[in-house]
Amino acid sequence: MRIKLLTIIFAFLTVLNAQTDLEKGIEWYNKRAEGSVGAKAAAEPINNAIAFLEKAITNPEFEREAGLYLLKSYYYRGKFVDSEKDEKKADFQKGKDLGEKLMKKYPDAVGFRYWYLANLGSWSEEYGIFAAAKEGVADIMKEQSEIIIDLDPEYEDGGGYFMLGAVHYKSPYIPFFLSWPKNDKAIKWLKKAVATGKATPTQKVYLANALYKGGRKKEAIAILEEVVSTPPSEAEPVEDMEKIEEARELLKKYR
Repeated sequence: MRIKLLTIIFAFLTVLNAQTDLEKGIEWYNKRAEGSVGAKAAAEPINNAIAFLEKAITNPEFEREAGLYLLKSYYYRGKFVDSEKDEKKADFQKGKDLGEKLMKKYPDAVGFRYWYLANLGSWSEEYGIFAAAKEGVADIMKEQSEIIIDLDPEYEDGGGYFMLGAVHYKSPYIPFFLSWPKNDKAIKWLKKAVATGKATPTQKVYLANALYKGGRKKEAIAILEEVVSTPPSEAEPVEDMEKIEEARELLKKYR
């Protein structure tokens, strides 16, 4: 009887600790911009978030929620904290691997697909065009973007449309190998993203780039001017500042 009682108490404490780790991880993630300067985030908040979330995800009861925040956290640290290429590679690889695992386990969870693609796209940028081609990154991103649109077209303010437009814009046209990327399709889907939910600086900068590539210079400049004149949001100040700074540089080039 005593052994059974101790087992129950131990199980209860294990779940309680995991729940506390999840709550602390989310709390630190929500404070990820503390100490940031422009588009450069301080390491401590997101490092703390990852440390707690990596503990929480080991409990099956909290795997889904902890997993989603971990995908977001690996992406954030790789994008806005890491300064060395090897560090970025490591974080995006973690996000890529975790995303693949969670998508297989929870195929209807749109968030896992979206943040997997965020990590995968950044992974391909760090590892280079040959590694991306070997992994079939462009085809994966196109396929998964279309699934996201089918599952929830409004997720992350038209995130599926954005990802589909971005992969059309960034992927090279290679006859007989990669023949589907088209800039006019990039413009179509990026416009759809901007029109869905709240248009983000990231969506607008990508659309401006696609428009400029398509010879629509005035439209591109107008969008970039709108981005630089809009202050960063309270929810995502670092993410927004990265695109505001990029828009400023593009205006110097495009004008």
